[in-house]
Amino acid sequence: MPKMKSKSSAKKRFTLTGTGKVKRKHAFKSHILTKKSTKRKRNLTYSGTVDKADEARIKRLLA
Repeated sequence: MPKMKSKSSAKKRFTLTGTGKVKRKHAFKSHILTKKSTKRKRNLTYSGTVDKADEARIKRLLA
């Protein structure tokens, strides 16, 4: 049986941490930044973790 392929889009967007959580970037920081406040842009810089409800689905895409 052939190997399972991972989704390229998921590979680019998510990474697994050492403890098995899924790390992600925040959306809305690519363009049209003039109307957004400095505080909002700064908070969008840091990475977050995927919600527990979506974790299993994303791990299946990365498998």
